Amino acid sequence: MNLSVELAPRNKRGLQLKNPLMTASGTVSYGTEYAKLVDIERLGAIISKGTTLSPHPGNPQPRLAETASGLLNSVGLQNIGIDTLIREKAPIWATWRVPVIVNIAGESITEYAELARRLEGVAGVSGIEVNISCPNVALGGLEFGKSPEMAAEVTRAVKSQTTLPVITKLTPNVTDIAQIARAVEKAGADAISLINTLVGMAIDINEEKPFLGGITGGLSGPAIKPIALYMVYQVSHAVGIPIIGCGGIASANDALEFIMAGASAVQIGTAILINPNAPIEVLDGIMRFMEKKVVEDIAQLVGVAKVP
Repeated sequence: MNLSVELAPRNKRGLQLKNPLMTASGTVSYGTEYAKLVDIERLGAIISKGTTLSPHPGNPQPRLAETASGLLNSVGLQNIGIDTLIREKAPIWATWRVPVIVNIAGESITEYAELARRLEGVAGVSGIEVNISCPNVALGGLEFGKSPEMAAEVTRAVKSQTTLPVITKLTPNVTDIAQIARAVEKAGADAISLINTLVGMAIDINEEKPFLGGITGGLSGPAIKPIALYMVYQVSHAVGIPIIGCGGIASANDALEFIMAGASAVQIGTAILINPNAPIEVLDGIMRFMEKKVVEDIAQLVGVAKVP
């Protein structure tokens, strides 16, 4: 049974995963604590939390709010900054057999380019995920992801500074996500991940004010799965590069839906906060499905549900 996935077939370095299961950015921090709980070597890849040029304190508390079948988060890209990541985290990653992809976020195109430049040649870093879609920071992120031109410009700037595989992460908070996907593909993205969270909020009726310290947050979890699945399906008809599906995946059946819609790999996010072993359980479930259906290669399932 072949579960391996090549996420950057157009890149000379390539980005081969032993299987399609990845952790979503922000849910396992830098993976170092997570490695104490789960056999991470069984995973296809680890995505680090969003990283900026300088350390960032994030948004004020409270940062999390439960919703029906989902979660609102307003963490606001709290992180240690790129220099500390390279100095303290990358040497640990270099000892792992599972590839680590660094999620980057900037407030300008110049910042995105500089982040990519600093990651070039760093042992332990296998790729870059470009976050142009974070809905809970005041500057950058989402604004770049709303415009095809800006999304392409960020992608192009990152590609100009690195030979690492570049994955551009798209926001669902747009009118035509396929248009954005085509723009970043043309700009040189090696793969696309989608979707990031949907913008939402909660009200504290006793205090008569927004519940989250950052006012708005990103909605994730099972509630957004049908939207994420449809957007993966849309984008799979629009581009020729690999797609990574993300949004409400909590079971093998969920993951298989995304794969059959056109995703070559999937990211598990909110489910990890409930069950740290969720990605392993999803992987095991996919393997059982393939055995039952006598599917020899995971590639045979990618996009099988697509209607021309």
